[in-house]
Amino acid sequence: MRVLLVSANTERLNMVTIPLGLGVVAAATRRAGHDVAFLDLLAEPDPAGAVRRAVDRERPEVIGISVRNIDDQVRESPRFLLAQVRPVVEACREGSRAPIVLGGAGYSIFPDAALAYLGADFGVCGDGEEAFTALLERLAAGRDPGGLPGVHVRGRPGAGDPPFAEELCALPMWDEALGEVADPASPDLWIPVQSRRGCPNDCSYCSTSHIQGRRLRARDPREVAEHVAGLGRAGYRRVYFVDNSFNIPEQHAFELCEQLERLRTGVSWRCILYPHRVPEALVDAMARAGCVEVSLGFESGSLAVLREMNKRFTPADVRRVSDALAAHGIRRIGFLLLGGPGETRDTVEESIVFAESLRLEALKVTVGIRIYPGTPLARRAVSEGVIASDDDLLVPRFYLARGLEPWIQERTRHLS
Repeated sequence: MRVLLVSANTERLNMVTIPLGLGVVAAATRRAGHDVAFLDLLAEPDPAGAVRRAVDRERPEVIGISVRNIDDQVRESPRFLLAQVRPVVEACREGSRAPIVLGGAGYSIFPDAALAYLGADFGVCGDGEEAFTALLERLAAGRDPGGLPGVHVRGRPGAGDPPFAEELCALPMWDEALGEVADPASPDLWIPVQSRRGCPNDCSYCSTSHIQGRRLRARDPREVAEHVAGLGRAGYRRVYFVDNSFNIPEQHAFELCEQLERLRTGVSWRCILYPHRVPEALVDAMARAGCVEVSLGFESGSLAVLREMNKRFTPADVRRVSDALAAHGIRRIGFLLLGGPGETRDTVEESIVFAESLRLEALKVTVGIRIYPGTPLARRAVSEGVIASDDDLLVPRFYLARGLEPWIQERTRHLS
């Protein structure tokens, strides 16, 4: 089949991004024998116009649209980014009668609600490399795709459990289309690399397990290191490991660092650390393997609030790993997420004092927590009357503990 894949993201939230998820779906689709055209809207001044031209040029039989972000998670003045995807879907409808399939991280959190809002035909959740190609097989055969794992059909709420591949090594890591949209000379570009999927941490507010599942699935460290070395040979000098927690599982992190150091890739990299029992030996291995920057999502400096978030670490754990990173010359970006259940003025002050005492290179502060469906935070918000039980939460809603507003906005204004 002729397939047009469109990355609908036009935002540069926090950093310049390339559509890695859609790229690996493109690679899997090519492997399955389909003709694939790829369109990234990030740099397009007229996204709808670019889509119309692509549809007219490619004459697709199926159109896939990747939705990365639903909103910008800013409580004071949230931007509903899904509204920007609507014209993309409409432009596809204007020029083609091909079925439209939604996917991507943002879509996967709200599969039925986003499908209804955007008016597409189908959506895929889970590992898109498997779900999307299975859907194409059904469509090519003229069969009803309803009932396929992870495939949602507009007008039929619910779907089978999303597919999560047992072995990531069977899935592609890159596609030729990504090389066409990633400029090695860009000073702001970090090439995303995913070495594992899944998150078992069960943080009370987080949606990651809905997107990737709870079970950890890791690629062979040697395969990942060789991919990074290949990126280095192609001229890329900075890589971002987008794994939810680089240090989980710990042994995989050690082996990956060993392979990266052995290959002498010449590539600098950054990652996300979950600051629980991170041995200094791992920090040392990361530094020797080329790590230059770490995101520390410790979220709070209050043990009571961390327990409400279902975090497994303590402020003392955070301090130990932060000091180890600094000692090995690795830049630290800290994150505070203030206003959740159990938060008071005293715990906010405790978190701010704690974060400032770490002497981080950068600190990002968020006030109010975006409520995602199916999370403990959503259930608590319903019980407290913050949201209605039938709110699908597609339009952003936030939790902020009572008694903090408007004080907290003024208290944190200078920190961001």
